[in-house]
Parts: sequence; C-alpha cells; structure tokens
Amino acid sequence: MHRFFVEPNQIEDINNRIIILGEDVKHIDKVLRLKEGEEIEVCDGRGTDYRAIIQQMKKDEVIAKVEEKFPSKGEPNIEVTLYQGLPKSTKMDFILQKCIELGIKKIVPLNTERTIVKLENEKAQQKKLERWQRIAYEAAKQSKRGSIPEITPVKDLKNIWQELSENDLNIIAYENEDTQKIRDLLTKENPWPKKIGVIIGPEGGFEEEEIRQAIDKKVLPVSLGSRILRTETAGIVALTILMYALGEI
Repeated sequence: MHRFFVEPNQIEDINNRIIILGEDVKHIDKVLRLKEGEEIEVCDGRGTDYRAIIQQMKKDEVIAKVEEKFPSKGEPNIEVTLYQGLPKSTKMDFILQKCIELGIKKIVPLNTERTIVKLENEKAQQKKLERWQRIAYEAAKQSKRGSIPEITPVKDLKNIWQELSENDLNIIAYENEDTQKIRDLLTKENPWPKKIGVIIGPEGGFEEEEIRQAIDKKVLPVSLGSRILRTETAGIVALTILMYALGEI
C-alpha cells in the first residue's frame, strides 16, 4: 500500500477525511496513477497512521476518507542523532537513506578539519539541504517510519558540543581506539540511554585535536572493529550495533 506523510492540520477529524497537498498530488496522479476508490496509508508525522480510501482527486489536492486509525510501528524507543562529517560525491544520500531505514532520529552534517567538501555560500547549502530533506521524506515513506527524521543545516564540529549535553550518551568513532566498543559501553549504562549522539568523521577521519576536544566534552571514543570503515559505512554500522544492542532490531 502506498504511503504518504501529511501535516496534522491536513487531517480533518470532524469530517473523517485527509487532504493531501503538494508534490504528493502529482505523484499520486501522474506517477502512481492511483484512482478514486483505491486504498492508501497516511501518516501525520507524529506517530499515528491512517488507512484511507481516495474519494476525490483534484488538480491541487487529493481527498481521502479515513477508514482506520492506528499507532505507527516504525519508530524506535530510543533517539539517535548522527553527526556526520560531510563526505564527497553523493555518499551523503546513501547515508541518509540507510540510517533512516534503521531508525535514526536526526542527522547533522558536519564540517571538520579534514572535510573536503565545503559548501561555502548560503545558496549551495540550501540546495543541498533541500535535496537531503527530499531523500529523508522518501526514505521515511519507504521504511514506514512514523515521523520524518530531521536533517539540519551543516554545522561546524566545534559548535555541537552544547547540544550534545542533552544526550544520555555520546560516542565518536575513532580508528585509533582499539579497546572500547559500543556494546561494552552499553553494558555499563543503567538504565539504558534513551538519547544518543554518534559522531562520524569524513574521509580521512578526525584530527587528534578534535578527538581531544571531544573527550574533554565527555564524548567517548569507540572502536567499530579492527578494519577501517569508509565514512559512508561507519555511521550505518554504529547505528546498527546500537539498535541491535538496545532491542530495536
């Protein structure tokens, strides 16, 4: 069944109907070629799903009648934020897709000392952000998430330390850390952390000074194994380990 996200104000409880707007109208009509009377699944982005039947298709909106309302099953009980050093090419697209499938809550693209990609002007940053948000939307639909993960504008590594203090646990992947692993940290946490920050470097990893700064801010360096992982692999591996260890996979 095809799935769509809407804003809560597009759900009319009194009239028992949902109004679909924007690009999804064209997608329903021209791409999926759905017809009146066909079933769709709609999510309000806040953890509630609706089974609905298309009643009316207009040029600028699709009206669907609600048949059933139920809690979304696609949201984990933990909130993980990935702080991802900006990679080259379209690697960020892949990272977004797979981390959203795995249950990430938020992704923060990072500028670090070894970041090769530099989005110098506001226009370039906005264009990238819009692309990433579209990818996030499609990945959330495909994986039946109950919300669309937040993709923030690019931030500098030095500017994230304050927001990390809101988490229960923060880790940074470091290739020279050979003893401390994610699963070992979790066995020491009681109760288990509900909000976790994961920091991944770009191609080339982190400078030693960046690791020292992270440790000063109580961010724990972790090993992701004895093999060196690519930046587009590391975040996915870290998230998979967390989700498995905390019973979300």
